[in-house]
Amino acid sequence: MDKVDNLALPRGTIVPDHIAIILDGNRRWARSRGLPTLQGHLAGFEAGLKIAKAARSWGVHTFTVWGLSTENWDRSPKELAYLMKLYWKMVSTIEEEAKKDDIRFVHLGRKDRIPKSLALYIRRIEEKTKNNKSHVFNAAIDYGGHDEILRTTRKIIDAGIKSSELDEKTFASFLDTGDQPYPYVDLFIRTSGEQRTSGFLPWQLNYAEYYWELDHLPDMTPEKLRNIILDFSRRRRRFGGNDTAQHIVFNPGVTARLEIDWWRLGNIPTGVRIRDYAMKHLREQYGLSKKLAFEAAKYLIEAVAEEKDEKWDKATERMKKFYELIKGEVKLAFEPKIVASLEVDFARKMEDKDSVASASEAEGVAREHLVKET
Repeated sequence: MDKVDNLALPRGTIVPDHIAIILDGNRRWARSRGLPTLQGHLAGFEAGLKIAKAARSWGVHTFTVWGLSTENWDRSPKELAYLMKLYWKMVSTIEEEAKKDDIRFVHLGRKDRIPKSLALYIRRIEEKTKNNKSHVFNAAIDYGGHDEILRTTRKIIDAGIKSSELDEKTFASFLDTGDQPYPYVDLFIRTSGEQRTSGFLPWQLNYAEYYWELDHLPDMTPEKLRNIILDFSRRRRRFGGNDTAQHIVFNPGVTARLEIDWWRLGNIPTGVRIRDYAMKHLREQYGLSKKLAFEAAKYLIEAVAEEKDEKWDKATERMKKFYELIKGEVKLAFEPKIVASLEVDFARKMEDKDSVASASEAEGVAREHLVKET
């Protein structure tokens, strides 16, 4: 099973439609390890494809990578030749994955300076995948932001459009991303600690959220991309006005329902272990890995057991550990100690209820006041 299959995003995560990333740090990564530069490019290439695949699995529609700038032609002939081989391999990989994932491949940038055979191959795959709708993979090769603006202007002039007829919508339609459903970038990432866009997609980045990743590209993993998306999901994107979407929230009531519905009502299916049932719930709700869900379920089960024995201090400590794990993994803004105390204190108050049904009803109302928005 691919490692990506073991990762998930928590419910309520706002997933960006379009992620654009500058693939940076391959040479620095190689030098820091005493490796040849070309080995750094290979490691970066492999990391880039892995995170692109992970992004698609989480519902990201458009993924754009910048592999070669219009200003990168001063590299050594040996390095450039190797990069062109990697780009060929990248196109070949996307061609294969396009069959399963319904990916449209699009080249951003110039085609007149890259090897003719690569340019022809790119055109063929662009044509072959042009009707695919589920995802777009943009490969920026020999791309520059100023160059795109100049090429766009020339295309508008060649189309005979008068200046009086030109507006933003018309201009955008002539850009390299002009016919795509999500041309505007939601989340921009640059690896290797560099904090500048270097002219990448100057028109399309207008309202993007920026994330500066300290690690070099070869060290970029699906797990790190997942955390970046969670960070994006907690941000407020107002586009000059109010929030346009509800962002991920933390609700302790999830745990309360788990306690009442499973343990107090005994609704666990026959033959299913409590631990496995709890793990399934926690993975679905919080997007935890199997390992972390196992650890979280252990804390949760221990806390409920201590509550039943009226060992409230021990129950609070277990719940605190549970919420510390959740906070650390999902990166939500709340204080584990306070939430744990609220959980256990309310459980203590529910002990004298005449029926589980009334306790469940009362707890559902009480939990409305415990919702914490990040």
